[in-house]
Amino acid sequence: MLIKAFLFDLDGVLTDTSELHFQAWKKLAEEEGISFTRQDNEALRGVSRRESLNLLLKGKPVSPGQAHQMMARKNGYYIRLVEQMTPADLLPGALDMMDEIRQLGLKQAIVSSSKNALLVLERLQITAKFDAVIDGNAPARSKPHPDLFLLAAQALGLPPANCLVVEDAEAGVQAAHAAGMPALGLGPPERVGAAQLVFPSLQSHTARQVLAFFQGL
Repeated sequence: MLIKAFLFDLDGVLTDTSELHFQAWKKLAEEEGISFTRQDNEALRGVSRRESLNLLLKGKPVSPGQAHQMMARKNGYYIRLVEQMTPADLLPGALDMMDEIRQLGLKQAIVSSSKNALLVLERLQITAKFDAVIDGNAPARSKPHPDLFLLAAQALGLPPANCLVVEDAEAGVQAAHAAGMPALGLGPPERVGAAQLVFPSLQSHTARQVLAFFQGL
């Protein structure tokens, strides 16, 4: 299996904005009188903002207008938190992995369901490291549908089979496989175990190590 590009999810892979999302969703839930726990937040990992709101509401009926207003409020809380991020918020091993991929002459892209991916990249000061950024603003279905990953492959000018997805969410691994791409899963196997290769995180792992595994398949 010839890997020519790494397609990185952003949240939970290169940086951990999950805590920021949790704080923002929890503030909204409290305002709406809805219980929202860290376990509830786990179910939101890797899904779109609208689907996240559906899960948070737990069946509570809202009009489209109310839903739009709630998502805007949550996003405002989240952006205020993101604006405090710095390059120190990159996860261990992430910068080394990106730099090694570049040294190997391979392409890399961000593929995120987040509509705020560009702001996060800017705060982390890593925007220039990527050949393409496909995010939740793209006219496509969100994960677990394959659309975002297929758009990334198209942007890079590569067949899907030559693109390796790096994901921390079950929905993202499903989307990768639906796109015909191999996947490296980061996190507990019960969440990302469908990926061909699973690491706890990028820390202490190299791009060469990853490539050697997939080239053996």
